[in-house]
Amino acid sequence: MERFFSSTSNAPRRDEGAGIILLSGPPCCGKTSLLFQFAVNRAAESGRGVVFICSKGRLESNPPFLSQGVDPSMSLLQRIQIKYIEDGDEIGKYFAAFHLLDNFPAAVIVDDFADFFSESICYINT
Repeated sequence: MERFFSSTSNAPRRDEGAGIILLSGPPCCGKTSLLFQFAVNRAAESGRGVVFICSKGRLESNPPFLSQGVDPSMSLLQRIQIKYIEDGDEIGKYFAAFHLLDNFPAAVIVDDFADFFSESICYINT
């Protein structure tokens, strides 16, 4: 849980160079809200931007809850770039052009990752 919530300690964060973190759970249990809070915390701690990739329809119909003390008008929220995508091809295109970014984000979060990929097009290379 310490990866998702700010630490008040001055000690270096253990996840600074962390690779991929997978968060799973049943529908409507608060995963999106937890991920959005993580985005807010990473933007605050790093001073850099965070990319939050998600489906526009899903986010509009079920927006994340903000924890107490997070004001929706905070300038910090402007460091969170919400990128709406509709399928796995768009995720692929985003990451294919990732090296062209002038400033790399402190984190890239993909909400409901599995929903962007059809089982019929996912293959395991053995």
